[in-house]
Amino acid sequence: MSGPVLRAEGVTLRYGAVVAVDHVDIAVAPGVLHGVIGPNGAGKSSFMDALSGRRRLSGGTVHLDGEDITKRNVAWRRKNGMARSFQKTSVFNSMTVRTQLEMVARRNREDDLAGIVSAFGLEPYLDEPCISISYGLQRSVDIAMALIGKPHVVLLDEPGAGLSQEESVRMLDHIRGLCSERDVAAVLVEHDVDGVFRVCDEITVLSLGKVLATGKPAEVRANPAVIEAYLGSQA
Repeated sequence: MSGPVLRAEGVTLRYGAVVAVDHVDIAVAPGVLHGVIGPNGAGKSSFMDALSGRRRLSGGTVHLDGEDITKRNVAWRRKNGMARSFQKTSVFNSMTVRTQLEMVARRNREDDLAGIVSAFGLEPYLDEPCISISYGLQRSVDIAMALIGKPHVVLLDEPGAGLSQEESVRMLDHIRGLCSERDVAAVLVEHDVDGVFRVCDEITVLSLGKVLATGKPAEVRANPAVIEAYLGSQA
């Protein structure tokens, strides 16, 4: 396995007197799916905002492919290999699935759009307006757009939000497969804890903005502090 394509060190994010993210480190290599879990208010989405450039850091650094991108904006990061999907879909309801995906593919010079379409099972829906397909399929379109252009890093903020258990399982399997096939480093925030432990290579647990534990899924699941603070009977 090669070295990390994404490295964040001492990432800190404050909102006034509130410390939402407190000196968090993460390193993700190509092809690795790294889950970030924790109770509500743990700082997960704020951490994703910090990594993606949506929020200016109060402290720490973020490196992409060895370059310090701490002060780079969201648009620069997307152009240079960092993509993100959000908890809520960002599809254009009036556009067909095909038009939307092709537009993003042209902008990001994607040469295997058919492969992404196939991986998410979107072929039967290409000529449907996004407003007419199910919410689960809209989520698939949204995450497919994040993976277009072969980003080096993709940040996935609750891709299973609003999906049924069956849809969530399928979505996480799609993500796992595409990250491996495309050698993409991915950071996944997700409330489906069982799904995270099933598909992720590494997991970081946040609590009150701080790292409670990080490591391989089996190590994290057996960590007494994680069991006490978060997993409880799920462990």
